[in-house]
Amino acid sequence: MDDRAVLPYGSWPTPVTSELVVSASVTLGSVVVDTDGSTWWAELRPDEAGRTAIVRDGVDVIAAPWNARTAVHEYGGGAWWVRDGVLWFTEWSDQRLHRVDPGAEPVAITSEPDVPRGVRYADGDVHPNGSRIACVRERHPAGGGPADVVNEVVAISTDGGDVEVLVSGPDFVSDPCWSADGSRLAWLEWDHPDMPWDSTRLMVDGELVAGGDAESVVQPRWTSDGALWFASDRTGWCNLYRWEPGDGTGRVVPVVIVDAEVTLPQWVFGHSRYALFDDGRVVVALRSAGIDRLSVWDGTALVDLDLPYTSVEHVTAAGTDVLVVAATPVAESTISRVRLDGTAVAGIDVLRPARALPLDAAWFSTPESITFPSADGRRAHGLHYPPASPTHRGPDGERPPLLVMIHGGPTSAARPMLQMKAQYWTSRGFAVVDVNYGGSTGYGRQYRELLHERWGVVDVEDCIAAARWLAERGSVDADRLCITGGSAGGFTTLACLAGDDTFAAGASHYGVADLEALARDTHKFESRYLDRLIGEYPAQRDRYVERSPIHHVDGFDRPLIVLQGMEDEIVPPSQSEMIVSAVRDKSVPVAYVEFEGEQHGFRRAENVRRALDSELSFYAQVLRFELPASEHIDPVPIANL
Repeated sequence: MDDRAVLPYGSWPTPVTSELVVSASVTLGSVVVDTDGSTWWAELRPDEAGRTAIVRDGVDVIAAPWNARTAVHEYGGGAWWVRDGVLWFTEWSDQRLHRVDPGAEPVAITSEPDVPRGVRYADGDVHPNGSRIACVRERHPAGGGPADVVNEVVAISTDGGDVEVLVSGPDFVSDPCWSADGSRLAWLEWDHPDMPWDSTRLMVDGELVAGGDAESVVQPRWTSDGALWFASDRTGWCNLYRWEPGDGTGRVVPVVIVDAEVTLPQWVFGHSRYALFDDGRVVVALRSAGIDRLSVWDGTALVDLDLPYTSVEHVTAAGTDVLVVAATPVAESTISRVRLDGTAVAGIDVLRPARALPLDAAWFSTPESITFPSADGRRAHGLHYPPASPTHRGPDGERPPLLVMIHGGPTSAARPMLQMKAQYWTSRGFAVVDVNYGGSTGYGRQYRELLHERWGVVDVEDCIAAARWLAERGSVDADRLCITGGSAGGFTTLACLAGDDTFAAGASHYGVADLEALARDTHKFESRYLDRLIGEYPAQRDRYVERSPIHHVDGFDRPLIVLQGMEDEIVPPSQSEMIVSAVRDKSVPVAYVEFEGEQHGFRRAENVRRALDSELSFYAQVLRFELPASEHIDPVPIANL
C-alpha cells in the first residue's frame, strides 16, 4: 500500500530547494600530482561569487578574491599548473599570469596589457628544467574584432620577464607539452572554420605527425621513452594511439581501439581522460551509449574496472594509482584515489568527497537511459528521470508534467551523474528528460555530424520526438510538456516553441534568437562554428533567416521565460531582448529575468537560486499548480498572462 500523501504534480514539498542546490556546492576541475606527491585541484565555488580556488591536499593555496580562471576562447579551462610546490595561474580580473611560491602571496609575472584583460594565458606546461613555461597566449588588440585576435604558443620565464613566441600562424593552438627530456615540443593547432572536434593537427617541432582533414586529435602526452600518445577519431570513434619517432615523421600505432569515445569535446582547455603509467599500463575513460566507464589497458587487453562511476571528468596517474574526478547517478563528483592491483581495483580513497546532502537517497530520481525513434528513421538518445519523492505522489489517473532539458554546445552531451538541478524538478513531481539529440557526443563521429548544416532541424526534431515518445508510452502528461535549455539549448528551446505546438511552455537561458547576429557578433573561437552547423555566412544567409526564432515570432503562442546574463560575450543580451520584445508585442505570456554581473552561464549562488526559482514560479503560473508555501518563492512577473 502506498501511504504517501497525494498532491498535484509540481506542488510536492521537497528538501531539494534552490538553496540546497547551491549550498556548499562546487564544481571540481582538473587534478594534478606534484613532484613531491601532493595532490592539487580546482574548485569553482558559487558561494564565493563563482570564483575558482586552487587547493593542495585539502588546503586553499589562494584566498579570496583570487580567482584562477582564464578567458582564452571565452570558455577557459587550463588556467593553472604546478611544479615543485610552485603554482602559476591566470587571475580572472586582469588575465595576467601570477606565480605563488610556497607560503607566499600571488605575484604577477606578466606585464599589464594596453587593453584591460587583453592578453590572456592558458594551458601551460613547465619545462623539465623548470626554467620556462610553454602556454597558449591570446591577444586582443585595441578596437579589434574576432578576426584580429591572435592565438599563439609562447614560452615565458617561470619567474617572469622574457616571452618568446614558439608557434604563430594557425588560428588556434592548444596543449603545448614538452617531451620528458625537454628537447621537443608538441602542440595542437587548427584553423577556421574547424572546431577542435572537427579537425586538428598534432605537431612536433613544426612537423605534422597526426590529424588533418576530418580527423580530430586531442590530449597529446609524452612518455619517458620519447613516444607521444594522443586520442584521435580517425576511425569514427575517438580512441588511443601512440606516435613513435623515427626516420622522417615516425609512425602512428593504434593502441586502444573500441566503439567508444575516449575524450569529450574540447570546449575548454585541460581535459584529461587517460593516464599513462611507467609499467606500460593505461587507465582510460570510455564513453558509450552516453555512459562513462574506466578501463585498464595492460598492453594486450582492455579490462573494465569494477567502479560505480558513470561520469568521469578527469583522469591522472599517481604512482601506481589513478586519481579521478568522477560521479554516479546518486552522488555528485568526488576526487578519489583508485588503488590498482594490475587490472583490478584494490581500494578507493576519497580525497575530496562530495558535499554531504541532508536527505535520504529516496529523494533522488535515478535516470533511465533511453533510445527512441525520431524523424527520417533516426534513433536518438537521452536520460529519463521519473518523479521521485518518499513523502508524496500524484493523484491517481494523472501523469506528471515533463521538462525536456537540452544541453549546450550544441556539441556536448547530457551528463550521466547526480544533477541536483534535475532533482530540484523531479522531487516536486516533474519528469525530466535530458536529450542527447543528433550532434551530441559519446555516440561516435557519425552521430555527432548529424548536426552538420542541420542545427535547428535535427536537434528540434529529436527533442520533440523525446517528449512525444514519453507521452505515448504513458510516462508523462502530453498536455504539460515543457522545454528548457541554455546557450545552444536555449536556441533549440526557442526554435521548438516557434515552429511546433508540442510544448506547453519553455525557458531559454541566454539562448540564441538571431543566428545572423550570432554569426556577426560572437567571439573568435565560435565565429565560424556556424559554418559547420548551418552553412557559410553570408552565402547561406537564407538558412540563417529561416532557422532564427526571431524571424518566426508568429509561431510563438506558448508562454516563454528568458533568463540572461548582462555581461555575456558569447550570446549578448541583445539576443534575448529581441525575442522578449517580439513575443511581448504578440501578447504571448512572457517573463524576462536579467542577471547583472553574470557572463555566459550563471556562477554566483544567488543567481543560480534566482534562476531556478524564477523558472519554477513561471511553470506554476502557466500550468496552474501551487508552490509549497514553505519555500517563500516570489512570483516572477509575467507579461500578458
